[in-house]
Amino acid sequence: MATNLKQFDSLGGFSVNETTVVDENKNIKDANTLELKNRFYSDSTITHYILRGSNTATLQLDDVGTNITIDNSTINFITGNFLGVNPSGVVYSGKIESTVLCNAIGNVTTLSSLETIIKEDIPTSESWEIVPFMATNRFSYATTRSGTTQLIKWIVSTQVVSIAWA
Repeated sequence: MATNLKQFDSLGGFSVNETTVVDENKNIKDANTLELKNRFYSDSTITHYILRGSNTATLQLDDVGTNITIDNSTINFITGNFLGVNPSGVVYSGKIESTVLCNAIGNVTTLSSLETIIKEDIPTSESWEIVPFMATNRFSYATTRSGTTQLIKWIVSTQVVSIAWA
């Protein structure tokens, strides 16, 4: 027997555990990640993440070392807008665009990568670097710093477009 579903409505917004997720102006707030899908192509998604870390590290989604999960048998277009900064305000920023393949058993490989530097203010005696990092069904960025003991904070706004690829 068919049933009629009622239209979802929440006066003043929608919350989870008393934390506003959608406000009264239809803004999404305090979401951990955002995934968009096209109803005609259910085998593809766009997901946005924020990765963070400091000094020489693999950047993480949280404080327990979580990386971005990449599904088996997918091709992924990954764009990361990055910023590295020290306490003096020295800035290193840019964008890394990568095409990443994850095969049927979870091996992740980079097919191509392009780095665009927006600002590089790094002192000549120091070296800061950020590169794509891959592990089984995982993606992130690996950072290194040398020539200084100052704290270098890193943040990357990352967009992953994932498409099923057999």
